[in-house]
Parts: sequence; C-alpha cells; structure tokens
Amino acid sequence: MQQRFLTLAALCGLGLGLAGCGITDWFDSAEEPRLPGDRIAILALDKGLTPDPEIADQQIILPKPFENNFWTHAGGNPTHAMYHLSMNDNVEESWRSDIGEGSDDSQSLLAQPIVVENVVFTMDAQTEISAYDTVSGKQYWRVDLEPEDEDDGFFGGGIAYSEGRIYVTTGFARVFALDASSGNIIWEKDMPGPLRAAPTVNGGRVFVVTLDNQLLTLAADDGRRLWSHIGIQEDAGLLGAASPAVAGSTVVVPFSSGEIIGLSVTDGRVIWSDSLSSVNRIDPLADLAHIRGQPVIDRGVVLAISHSGRMIALDIERGVRAWDIDLGGVQTPWVAGEFVFVLTNDAQVVALRRRDGRLRWVRPLQRFEDEEDQEDLIQWSGPVLASDRLIVAGSHGEAVSISPYTGEVLGFIELPDGAALSPVVAGNSLYFLTDSADLVVMR
Repeated sequence: MQQRFLTLAALCGLGLGLAGCGITDWFDSAEEPRLPGDRIAILALDKGLTPDPEIADQQIILPKPFENNFWTHAGGNPTHAMYHLSMNDNVEESWRSDIGEGSDDSQSLLAQPIVVENVVFTMDAQTEISAYDTVSGKQYWRVDLEPEDEDDGFFGGGIAYSEGRIYVTTGFARVFALDASSGNIIWEKDMPGPLRAAPTVNGGRVFVVTLDNQLLTLAADDGRRLWSHIGIQEDAGLLGAASPAVAGSTVVVPFSSGEIIGLSVTDGRVIWSDSLSSVNRIDPLADLAHIRGQPVIDRGVVLAISHSGRMIALDIERGVRAWDIDLGGVQTPWVAGEFVFVLTNDAQVVALRRRDGRLRWVRPLQRFEDEEDQEDLIQWSGPVLASDRLIVAGSHGEAVSISPYTGEVLGFIELPDGAALSPVVAGNSLYFLTDSADLVVMR
C-alpha cells in the first residue's frame, strides 16, 4: 500500500533528548563542559552563512513570555506560530511514562505530543494513543488503533485536538476521531493513501495530507469528505511530513515536492501557489525539495523552508514573495516579534529579520559526535523559544540553550537518551518524547 520513499534519517532532524534526574538549573552553564572552548560545527561554515553587517547593531526585542495551557497541534496550533512561551528558570523532572513502542529499524516516532489544559496526549510508533494527567502522570486511557491485519512496519501520522476530540492520522491510510475524555472512537475513515503528517483542525474541518501529496478536507463532526486537492507527486522524500497551516479563510499546504499552495478553506479554490525547489542543485540529496518543517502563518505572512535550500516569506492573501533566501532546513521556523529563528541543514541556528530575511546572527552547532574523524552525524531538532532561551536538542545526548538576542550559547545539559521530536512547552512545563517512547515532563 505504501510506495517506496527515500528515508534520510540523518537529515530529518528528529533527534531530541531529555534531561536526566536531579536537574535543578535548566541550561545553566555547565561547571565542567565536556570539551573546552567554543563548540564550532565542522563544515558549518561551508555554506558561507554570515551575519549581515548592516544590521549587526540592531537590537532584538521579543514579546513578553506568556503562559500557554494549550499545545493542540504539531507545531502548537493551526498557524504553527507560538511566539514567546514561558517556562520556569529552574526545572526538574516531575514524572515520566512509557507511552508504548519507540523508534527502531522498522518504525519511527513521528507524532509530537499535544497538551490540553491538564491532559497530555501521545501517539507511539504503532499508533497507540494515550492520555495522561499533566500534574501526576496518571494514565487516563490508552487505545490501540493499529489494524489487526497490519503486519508490515509503517511510518507516519499524528494527533491534533479540537472541541473535545482527538483527531488521528495514520500510516495505514486511516483517519480517526476519538473522544478526548475516554478514547472511544467516534468515527473513522479510509484515505486513498498513507498519511505521514499530523492533521490540522480548524473551523469544523480536518485537513490531512497523504503520502502521494493529496490534501483531503473532512468534516470534523462525522468525517465526510468535503473537498480535496491533488498536488505534484514526488517519488522520493524525507521521513515524516509537515501539516497544513490554517488562518482565516486560507489553508496553506506543504508538499514533499517542494510545492506550497494557498487554498480556500471552504471549497479548495486555489488562491496562489509557489515552489521551494532550489535552483542551486549540487547533489542528489539537495534535489529533494521536501517541505518537512511546518509552514508558519504570522500576521498575514507565510514562512516556509525546504530541505533543498530555499526559505521564503510571502503574503498569505496574494502569494507574493516578500523575500527568499538560500537556506535549507527540515525543522519548523520559530517566529517571535520581528525575528525568525531557524535550524538549518548544516546544524546552524540563525536569527533572521522577519521583514527581509537578513541574518542578524549565526550560531554553529556540533555536527558530529566524533568531530576529529567526522563520524556519527548529529541530528538536531528545534528551536523552541521559552523565557529568553532557544532550546535545541541533539541525537548525541545533549541539549543546548542559546540566547535569542545574541546567539550566545547559554549552557548545555546532558541527555540520557536521544529524543524523537522537538520539545513541547505548555503550562510552564517541558515535554520530551524520547526515541525509546518515554514521555518525560519537567517543571
């Protein structure tokens, strides 16, 4: 049922980690850093990313951090713009729970947890959905949605919340609506192909994207199909996919082909379309224009980045580009105030000026676990902005805190296990999901 896709685990940037027990100061500077001096990424400067000297003196001013009690979608909300979240300066592990099956050679965790007030919902690598109390870690319910006749491994899917229901997309081409309080199935629908990305729910509609780049819009109440749109098919892509973003009357849909399109939420009418394929193709991997990071809608502007080295900002109503730059990534851009923070394919965290894409600062990260021999490529995920810290985490067992104002490294923390996805921030707490399917909550 699933077509063969080129899995590029080393480039998916899905690695995260979690803090160990007994942590008191989150990302305070380490008393005994593992290596002396600044950590500079090998090959990080090959792409020539340098700050723009003309804006070197511009002060970065961010909105005040706010406490969010909801993280309802992959990327936080239907627009994927969460701005500046709050988090306590000193946090420690509150509780952890095994949510089910983790990542291995035949399957991978791709579903980011979601948080609704005092409940956190998870989806493991075999489509088992669970609900936990955010304070105590008590499990309320668990439901297994994997078909009994499904023998082969599968990837994909995710979860989203809206109006008392959990909506689930799956790698075995099915969409579910569950009662959030009990886990009972309200409805389920077969789709024309496997689904890699989490659903997006807004205005009584559920937007889902299949592996072969079809967008289907379902009614949230009973799952009936409202309309669909067929994008450009692509034979190869990265592991995982990005969800549509919705604001007002427009749904912005990213595809693995690099195509990004704005559609009317009511009838699927095409408003505009664009492509994030790079014109500077230097190798077969660079030819993959897959939009893996979530597109972000912020104050009438769509921000999107592709793996092949193109990032754009365009007007959501007309689709006219405000700017485009040669920058590749597979993580979701994080916008706050007049700046955008991006993790690139080359393990660099950069701050861009929102109005023109000019670089304010660049912070290279460690590229390899063995830097001398350039072995064991590190997968980074993030960033997440919380209380004046940009948090990124690596598959090598270390997370890094970076100043959003200067790009200065604020500290490191050792991670006992690689984590599957970018962390979630809600209720002044941090949620990590590890590759071994441990949900860890820190507050």
